Amino acid sequence: MPFAQYAAPGHDVGMLSSLLDLAPVVPVVVVEDAADAVPLARALVAGGLPAVEVTLRTPAAPDAIRAIAAEVPDAVVGAGTVITPEQVRESVAAGARFLVSPGWTDVLLEAMRASGVPFLPGVSTTSEVVALLERGVREMKFFPARAAGGTAYLRSLAGPLPQARFCPTGGIGPDDAPDYLALPNVGCVGGSWMLPADAVAARDWGRVEALAREAAGLRRGA
Repeated sequence: MPFAQYAAPGHDVGMLSSLLDLAPVVPVVVVEDAADAVPLARALVAGGLPAVEVTLRTPAAPDAIRAIAAEVPDAVVGAGTVITPEQVRESVAAGARFLVSPGWTDVLLEAMRASGVPFLPGVSTTSEVVALLERGVREMKFFPARAAGGTAYLRSLAGPLPQARFCPTGGIGPDDAPDYLALPNVGCVGGSWMLPADAVAARDWGRVEALAREAAGLRRGA
């Protein structure tokens, strides 16, 4: 599914066809207070990270997605930790432009497919990757990346399954993100290191923006 039609109005997506090509890092955001959502998203976008994955781990998440969609036009806001069809529908209704799940079932996959927005179902085994390829899905979240084998595992998949592309997430930080991004089957990584808890608690959006800028400067491999 072409991603350009879902990209933020103020972001030049050019020939982008995928969420995985929007930026080298997708911030994984846990919002405790919906009032923080807009300034947080603005800081990430100003730093060069337009895709913002708001995880459905807190009661504030739907309101956060709604606020970012309404007030930060240059952000491409999505919903993460999506595990039920109801969450799919509620997230899209709130303004989510993409969906990310930690794993998948056929029921969840069909709900995400029917939503009309791009989605990244989560995988951690070769069999899950093959099953998704059989269902026409080529782009996936690899989770939990570090615990599931990290760069060595993903590198081993590139040979037999070159058609699969991944956004590895889980335990990735600024030190090892470049190693993931150097792999031919990795389009971007997910992480939260640009959102340190103390900076968010202090509402130090300048620090968040600076860390986002460093993350946006990471280079992808060929």
